[in-house]
Amino acid sequence: MTIIPAVSEMQYFAAHARQKLQRIGFVPTMGYLHEGHMSLVRIARKLSDVIVLSSFVNPIQFGPKEDFVKYPRNDARDDRLCEKEGVDVVFRPSVDEMYQGDHSVYVDETKLSAGLCGRFRQGHFRGVATIVTKLFNIVQPHIAVFGGKDAQQARLIEQMVRDLNFSVQIVVAPIVREPDGLAMSSRNAYLGENERNRAAGIYGSLCFANRLFTEGERDAARLAAGIRGFLQANASPLEIEYIEVVDYRTLNPVAIIESNVLVAIAVRIGQTRLIDNIMLTSDGYGVKA
Repeated sequence: MTIIPAVSEMQYFAAHARQKLQRIGFVPTMGYLHEGHMSLVRIARKLSDVIVLSSFVNPIQFGPKEDFVKYPRNDARDDRLCEKEGVDVVFRPSVDEMYQGDHSVYVDETKLSAGLCGRFRQGHFRGVATIVTKLFNIVQPHIAVFGGKDAQQARLIEQMVRDLNFSVQIVVAPIVREPDGLAMSSRNAYLGENERNRAAGIYGSLCFANRLFTEGERDAARLAAGIRGFLQANASPLEIEYIEVVDYRTLNPVAIIESNVLVAIAVRIGQTRLIDNIMLTSDGYGVKA
């Protein structure tokens, strides 16, 4: 396994791999890896000849009161996991390597980023779109794999690839969960023992919504009310940022569920912000993401 810190070196590696007609699979991450990330690597491995995993905590997607400085990092542990999983290259640039001191160009999406997390994290998705564009230009992947937990992010990247004509196949992978259902996330490390126990109620609330749906409920407001009640009964104290039922393609709220929808929630337990979601399909079956 090779660790590459420089943009020019990563571009050289990618160009050489393409000259040899190797398919480059790419897994972008912010490091502090877990089994969810490794599941993305395995998917990329099935579809590619060479696997590149980026590890970069992107400062421009964090707001001024968010956790950029304290975001968990453990490069040595990450490298062991990558080597065990057969990653070929870990691309780990510094902030200075990725952003010149006078950088002034950003990528901005104007519709899909407006709701859900975009309402609470101003500038976040501009930072995401910008860094993913830069990474695609540097790594030159044929395939890029993203996790389904960050559903709004994945949908935005699908749109960006289409609208900006990137020659990259986007694969959105299923959410990987802990035994109690909590979606795996690097930020789970922030949770204290009591908070961690309450966090299991997040997925429990989505399962409750799934049950209501399979029993015939199609009113989005009643579905959201059921989630809210479950959270208040099983995960309190917590702060609910949003509970939304949206069309997956547009991310616009729906009143009556008639086609495939995303049920997405964001909560704060203590100081930790956690998100999760499930998809509900038009054939009347809830599908846990």
